[in-house]
Amino acid sequence: MTSSVPKDAPASSLSAPRPVTFVADPAASARLRLPVRRASSPFFRDAFRPFYLGGAIVAAVAVPMWLGMWYHQYFTPSLPALYWHMHEMVFGFVAAIIIGFLFTAARKWTGLPLPSGAPLAFLFALWIAARIGMFAAYSPATACIDASLLVIAAGVLAHKFIRARSWCSMPLVVVLLALASTNIAFHAAMHGLIAYSPMGAVELGLMFVVLVEMIVGGRVVPGFTANAIPGVRQFRSQWLHRGSFGLAAAAFVADALHAPGPVSGTLAMMAAAAVAAQALGWNPLATRGRPILWILHVGYGFIPVGLLLLGLSAFGVVTRSAAIHALAVGSMGGLIIGMITRTALGHSGRPIRADRAEVAAYLLVLLAAALRVAASLAPPAYLASMLAAGVAWTTAFIIYLVAYTPVLLGLRTPQPRT
Repeated sequence: MTSSVPKDAPASSLSAPRPVTFVADPAASARLRLPVRRASSPFFRDAFRPFYLGGAIVAAVAVPMWLGMWYHQYFTPSLPALYWHMHEMVFGFVAAIIIGFLFTAARKWTGLPLPSGAPLAFLFALWIAARIGMFAAYSPATACIDASLLVIAAGVLAHKFIRARSWCSMPLVVVLLALASTNIAFHAAMHGLIAYSPMGAVELGLMFVVLVEMIVGGRVVPGFTANAIPGVRQFRSQWLHRGSFGLAAAAFVADALHAPGPVSGTLAMMAAAAVAAQALGWNPLATRGRPILWILHVGYGFIPVGLLLLGLSAFGVVTRSAAIHALAVGSMGGLIIGMITRTALGHSGRPIRADRAEVAAYLLVLLAAALRVAASLAPPAYLASMLAAGVAWTTAFIIYLVAYTPVLLGLRTPQPRT
């Protein structure tokens, strides 16, 4: 892991349309250069297209469905409603975005072709089958289909990184396999194969998602900022980057192992301080007026907030739910909405900037995060805050779908955005 600035990242958030590099400069790591085979259908040419679209649909649909289950039992999934909600947000919604992002980005990091055309369509069909099965017909077959997707994705990425000798990207494979293992644990627990809490498995999966955010975000957020704002002052330390990651990982492991409250709480608060120092060093205030940048800083900023709340919950000061939702809705939602707009624009040949639709989606996701955390911290306002958070979240992803479905389907030709 390094904190080097991507050399071919956009020079400005208002730059001319061109693809972007997310984590590493391919010239620094790739040893092989093979021509990229183009799929006949634009939709299955790049992994971000089907998986961003599918993930956004799940984000927009699953939350109101969950509220309907929780408040009036309007819907009845084939497994307990709470487990369905938690699992689908992490292993349905987020897993789709991770696969779409990493498969698209890894092609640039390595210079090697990633699945497209029929292989990509097959992976997407697996993902769709798992979403249908998790709601309508949960069974061992559904569990196997759902659990296989992240394992396949990690295997594909490992193969490409090894061929390209892109060793700096291998930690992503390790964390992706760890995330896959929590999904396997969820299904094993649901079928009585192991004595483990399905809820605990999903929460640990969420924590591994946060580690993915720290690996990728710790590189691209300051890198995008430095390239978009020439001369911006930043403090960037490789040791701080690694140290904050290590402390966060230790805090999450202690939490998963149910370490004594003082131990897990202290680790989480130490991690919160380290990640906050890291994020403040990137000069987030310099991005005000540039929504395409500040959404990434704010989303990343929810990681230390979630860690702090996790530490306080270990000491019994706040509820655990507040910490979980700061990480899930705040950091996960904020970084995802920022990246799926930015990368969809960059890879479809459009100017990388946020217009009114993007800004509205950003603000609504952040509002949803604030309201959902508030619901856990202020029980008298729980019902109203829950419903308002759900409306804000759902509206944000509906806006994304309206604005970006034609882009993801490849129906629009690049043109200036006004």
